[in-house]
Amino acid sequence: MNAAVNAPIRIRPRATLALAVAAAITVVAFGWPLLVSADADIVRGTTAPWTFALLLPLVLAVVLAEVSEGGLDAKAVAMLGVLSALGAAIRPLGAGTAGIETVFFLLVLGGRVFGPGFGFVLGNTMLFASGLLTGGVGPWLPYQMLGAAWVAMGAGLLPSLRASSRGGKAELAMLAAYSAAASLVYGLLLNLSFWPFALGAGSTSLSYEPGGPILDNLARVVAFSLATSLGWDIGRAVTTTILVLATGPVLLRTLRRAARKASFGDAVFGPPEDPGFSAAVAPPPPPTRPTPPA
Repeated sequence: MNAAVNAPIRIRPRATLALAVAAAITVVAFGWPLLVSADADIVRGTTAPWTFALLLPLVLAVVLAEVSEGGLDAKAVAMLGVLSALGAAIRPLGAGTAGIETVFFLLVLGGRVFGPGFGFVLGNTMLFASGLLTGGVGPWLPYQMLGAAWVAMGAGLLPSLRASSRGGKAELAMLAAYSAAASLVYGLLLNLSFWPFALGAGSTSLSYEPGGPILDNLARVVAFSLATSLGWDIGRAVTTTILVLATGPVLLRTLRRAARKASFGDAVFGPPEDPGFSAAVAPPPPPTRPTPPA
């Protein structure tokens, strides 16, 4: 029997379209240095980060409204609030210290259990709440929110796996590998958002070359990331992978049990033989009436 955990919060076609539009704008917001010509107005000065910082909250507001309209009921919003508050509370324990990141494992596990739509909203709300709590509000925050949103959403889009007698080790291995890769890509995307202005256009071999070939500029930003932030990115990847492996068995079981009890939609959260579900969370059998005496 397939042990796939279906997304408990389904997104409707309008919300799917909104997410697709957000994906296109994300490509432009992060990748515009690779797409514009040398004489484009956006490469002059340092207005591009602020331009997108003002634009992205509007996009996020539309997407969140559409996803909410598609299925975030009161129980889902409550779960969203709990996970966002938990992430905001634990992020200051490690963020900014040698790349140690204590919040990404929640994004991966939450997105895996509750689905891609919920994951997209969770990434935004968790990073926004932690930004307010730590004072990390600035033009970089929308980029962090979008990056985290796609990390959690990607976890919700990972393929389903079959149940095994090993207690979900295959799923944990997949989530650990995804966590490491997503952490590195997240760091590269954030570098790409400010790299054109960090060193000055064309001033060094790592600098942005306006209008240059895409592959050349991509190689430059990768080299820039390796030279400036590799230690932080590896720290994020290692921390997230370790936390997913350490907490995954318990948190996946706990979150799926909570989703099962909350009865999000009509999704199936696991097969009877799934070791993550015990008889304690199975619905009780219907009461039987005593047979009257003959």
